[in-house]
Amino acid sequence: MRFLGILALSAGITACATSQTATPDTGADAATLEAYHWQLREVRNAQGQPQSGWTLPPAPAAAGVAPPDGARTVVLNFAQNQVSVGRLCNALGASYSLQGNALHIGPVRGTLMACPDSAAMVLEQQVGQRLPQASQWRIATPAPQAGSTPTPVLTLVFSDGGQWVLEGAPTNATRYGSAGERMFLEVAPQRVACSHPLIPNYQCLQVRKIEYDGQGLKTRVGEWENWYGDIQGYTHQPGVRNVLRIQRYPVANPPADAPAFAYVLDMTVESEIVR
Repeated sequence: MRFLGILALSAGITACATSQTATPDTGADAATLEAYHWQLREVRNAQGQPQSGWTLPPAPAAAGVAPPDGARTVVLNFAQNQVSVGRLCNALGASYSLQGNALHIGPVRGTLMACPDSAAMVLEQQVGQRLPQASQWRIATPAPQAGSTPTPVLTLVFSDGGQWVLEGAPTNATRYGSAGERMFLEVAPQRVACSHPLIPNYQCLQVRKIEYDGQGLKTRVGEWENWYGDIQGYTHQPGVRNVLRIQRYPVANPPADAPAFAYVLDMTVESEIVR
């Protein structure tokens, strides 16, 4: 796979502005960064004025699927000294390091895939050029509102005084309290009638477990079985066979009629149209 390197610009140190509606989290560290997905909510210049051009229109809906709500925004994920960028066309990533409130992000690299959405390609170039200019970071927690749990806010400050304000959403590991277990499922192209204890005339997915060795070769393929629950992030298309990489998380204290595990799509390994 080819990679596109984007040269980093020099990063200076700029003082962070303090939000009047949020309390700085003095205990925030790399673990805090890794515990959340950070969605870009606001971009400001050095004078604190909002800057446009950092979001994308909603993605077109697939056939038979409800249209998505709202604009698409950049999401940053921090893990093992690497920051990755989501919701664009290519996969972008870079190394990062922290020293107190100082932040250094290395050159951004990404897959070099031509995308039909030219606006997404322009935005990822902007993001790739901007991230290495980050110089400081701060996490704060907004004042709690009645009936809601406050979400943390990450502020990135850049060498020219500009800022990104990002809202945190817990990662699955944070939500479920563990790293989960990786597993692979093959999903048959067609659903089948099955007897669901709560839903009449239910159509189950047909799945079978697949195991791989360290070289990525299949070592075991299980028997087909009915799948009564959901796989978060997966939408089945009739006539399409998929092999899915899934994280399975234990659910703490599930209700009596609820599953003991949550299954979350990590990536689609194989996809084939079956006629």
